[in-house]
Amino acid sequence: MCGFGGYFGSIPDAKHLLERMVSAIAHRGPDENGVFVDKEAGLGHARLSIVGLGDGQQPMSDESGELTIAFNGEIFNYVELRDELRAKGRRFRTSSDTEVILHLYDVMGEECLSRLNGDFSFAIWDRRRQRMMLARDRMGVRPLFYMNHGGTLYFASEIKALLQVPGVSAELDPIALDQIFTLWAPIAPRTGFRDIHELEPAHLMIAEKGKVAIRPYWQLDYPDRGASPLFTDDRAAAEELRALLTDATRIRMRADVPVGSYLSGGLDSSIVAAMATGMAPRGLRTFSVTFDSVEHDESAFQMEMATALGTHHSAVACRAGDIARSFPEVIRFAERPIIRTAPAPLYQLSGLVREQGLKVVLTGEGADEVFAGYDIFKEARVRRFCGRQPGSRIRPHLFRKLYPYIPGLQQQSAEYLAAFFGAGDVPLDDPLFSHRPRFKSTAATKIFFSGDLRTRLSNYDAAEDLASRLPAAFGRWHPLHQAQYLESRFLLPGYILSSQGDRMAMAHGIEGRFPFLDHRLVEFATRLPPEMKLKGLVEKHILREATKDLLPPSIGQRTKQPYRAPDSHSFTGVGELDYVRDVMSEARVSDSGLFNAKAVTKLYEKCQSQPVTGFRDNAAFVGVLSTQLWLQIFTGTSVRAAEAA
Repeated sequence: MCGFGGYFGSIPDAKHLLERMVSAIAHRGPDENGVFVDKEAGLGHARLSIVGLGDGQQPMSDESGELTIAFNGEIFNYVELRDELRAKGRRFRTSSDTEVILHLYDVMGEECLSRLNGDFSFAIWDRRRQRMMLARDRMGVRPLFYMNHGGTLYFASEIKALLQVPGVSAELDPIALDQIFTLWAPIAPRTGFRDIHELEPAHLMIAEKGKVAIRPYWQLDYPDRGASPLFTDDRAAAEELRALLTDATRIRMRADVPVGSYLSGGLDSSIVAAMATGMAPRGLRTFSVTFDSVEHDESAFQMEMATALGTHHSAVACRAGDIARSFPEVIRFAERPIIRTAPAPLYQLSGLVREQGLKVVLTGEGADEVFAGYDIFKEARVRRFCGRQPGSRIRPHLFRKLYPYIPGLQQQSAEYLAAFFGAGDVPLDDPLFSHRPRFKSTAATKIFFSGDLRTRLSNYDAAEDLASRLPAAFGRWHPLHQAQYLESRFLLPGYILSSQGDRMAMAHGIEGRFPFLDHRLVEFATRLPPEMKLKGLVEKHILREATKDLLPPSIGQRTKQPYRAPDSHSFTGVGELDYVRDVMSEARVSDSGLFNAKAVTKLYEKCQSQPVTGFRDNAAFVGVLSTQLWLQIFTGTSVRAAEAA
């Protein structure tokens, strides 16, 4: 795991620029750094040593000096690939996975991507062909950004590095802000920064003099509705799933340093930790975050699982005020406004892992997208059920079963439940049917946009923009698969793996590894019939069947509890700090020109006075605050909030 930056073109003082770019992302690779400069290209690298500790220095060139790579991430099947290449006469100078990529590219060119099982982004300078190749892993675990400035292509693992280029300044993209306040994240290749782009997951870029081509090398796909299923028998499917997940975990335990595991107390991280325990000869270290608030805390389940596995467990307590204190740093590392505080406790958690001396952790992320674990999948099924019989006084009662942790819903009438969940509001053939309620409730936060911003966005609809990007085959898929695609292709890389994942972990130089996102496992799951994933209203049915012997019944049979953190009230009362009052002041909000200053002031006062705040107000408060912080941190309009905090 590392960070890199580079360019393709001809620039003055290239070495000095590369050193500045590397310095800006030194947190991603605190162990080593280096730069490579050629006549038409340059690469810089900051290394976090995990595989090939003494011989994986980057940028790395092959023996001929014609190929040079800067690489971020891990290739988990590098051992098998290296053995295969050696059998073909290839000689290796190091034990690192980086050199494996170089040899494989030399043999296969860009087709080498089809052989890589890993979480990665990299740049290869091919001097012979005078071309730069950029690539990013299939599911979007590792980031890669790029821009064209002055006729030169620049790229880096984080945007901070690109802001080191002379003449480049940060400017917020209003379309991206609208997307965040509707969809939770920008739609790649758009980022929060105007004119700075993100290479989409499973895509590669070939840059040659005078032209740049970007194309996908892999696509998330599902069978047509009604196609013959891959499995019809639960037992056979569970056995295949168990074998795939075991191997995905096994190869992610490969490292020259100890590998730990996050343990949230839920099903997914518990499965990963249980598998990893049997593969850790010296015992497994596990880590979790706890909360003071009962509605967010899962420490009892975390300790039960840690005790059952016999792991050495450590937890970081997220107390009142902790989120507010860390939030400016969270925005600095996330590099975008966000509408939830959930990344902040994970920032604290990765800090704990680093304090304990580890660099690598396994996590359960991806299982909910791959095996239909989120409430949104069940809710869409109930909404369709109600939509087929409008006016039913019986069907809407199913909504109560979805959210037992929301007491206020349990006593409501059928009419209220149907109206609250929008049953019948969305046409059944709407491609965004599953996600319309989420998009609608999130977009309600835009009531706080300024009149000027509303005017600039008057002809734009973020949800319709998203719908226009769906693949041609989308309409032929089962409704559950359509919903899974929306989560896996957009929200997963755009928010979960980014703002909550890579960026919070790498802020402390921690590499997260995701067995559930092994592309073999993902491809297997896409071919499973929907009822094996969502059986009635039981989420992740086949995953539970495949792993039921690994977990205590209280964990294995537990329903999905969404990971949440306190939102607006993290910044009021005990958590209120001077910087919050400053950036949310009427004068400062008015100066930004993005929000209605008087409306934001009323929102702030409401959040200060009311102990319970609804989703819209929570999301709006966090969204406005994070945007105001983003402006301070990246445009330098005033004293940096991180310094003020």
